Amino acid sequence: MPTPNTLESPERDLTDASLREEREKADREMTASRLAVERDADAVVEHARENADAVMVAAREKADEKASEKTDGTTHLETRSTIARDRKVEDKALYDERAAADLSVRSERDARTRMLTRLLPLERDATDQYLLTERARSDDALATRDDFLGMVSHDLRDLLNGIVVSSQFLAQKLEKHTDSEQLLIETARIERYGTRMNRLIGDLVDVASIDSGKLAMHAVPGDASSLVTEAVDALQVSASAKGISLEVQNPQEPCAAEFDHDRMLQVLANLIANSIKFTPTGGSIRVHCKSVGESFEFCVDDTGEGIPVAMLEAVFERFWQVGKNDRRGLGLGLYISRCIVEAHGGSIRADSSPGQGTRMFFTLPIGAKQSS
Repeated sequence: MPTPNTLESPERDLTDASLREEREKADREMTASRLAVERDADAVVEHARENADAVMVAAREKADEKASEKTDGTTHLETRSTIARDRKVEDKALYDERAAADLSVRSERDARTRMLTRLLPLERDATDQYLLTERARSDDALATRDDFLGMVSHDLRDLLNGIVVSSQFLAQKLEKHTDSEQLLIETARIERYGTRMNRLIGDLVDVASIDSGKLAMHAVPGDASSLVTEAVDALQVSASAKGISLEVQNPQEPCAAEFDHDRMLQVLANLIANSIKFTPTGGSIRVHCKSVGESFEFCVDDTGEGIPVAMLEAVFERFWQVGKNDRRGLGLGLYISRCIVEAHGGSIRADSSPGQGTRMFFTLPIGAKQSS
């Protein structure tokens, strides 16, 4: 059913396979239902014929009794012989009539079956064409949306970067100003808000790429241990500003693997930033990486508020938030992280309980394959 105008995706393959299975199931059920109806109809006709034959036999026997009462001797034998001949003729006529009726019924059933056999593919072809048309329209809409989103995000990022650069320039010029302390606080706030907006735009672009199957991964040889150190260094300032201890636990020797450096750094940064968000002042976050079989296992362990066991799977869904009134982000970070990890052939999970902190684990195959 796919055409060159449709985008390849596992979801569509599954949909097509499911549609084929449902059609085959419908065909089997329809055939079984039709045969059952025909068997029931045949049984009703046969039962009616048996009753009619029984009535006819009884009537003949009664007629014979009356005839025997009125005749005797040779006359009786002749009458019986005549009646037998007449009845034979009647029986043959009835048999021929029934055979013709049966033939007519079979012919009608065969004609109806042939008609359904011809019409069903036509209806399904029409359904398939409608489906392809809707898919083509959907693909066009998605492509237009992605192009528009790409252009808008590019322009927005340029503007945000301009705001951040201008804020940094002002901060340098305001160091000797009489009210420099307050002004520096304001410029820092501008930079912080600009960075957050830039990150949110990036998350939305990533989600659009995931939905369209275009989240590109470019795996190259790299060092998993240095990746952990880089992520911790990048978020050290944010953790310190909140009074949280952030460090690499049990640093290891270089661990060679193949992965998309920027994407895996994004995953670690998302997990660490999430821990910082939900860990109170005075808490701690430990990040480590170790070899487990044919994979590297990464862990971000915090002393935060924890997650109810029933929600450990839900945290990786898009737009998930701790509570209805939580506004600390769009709830896309963990969803995007899961998609990136799975695109590398790994898996991600959470281990937590309320008040006991949270441990986020994800694995990275030592020989991760490039994905696009």
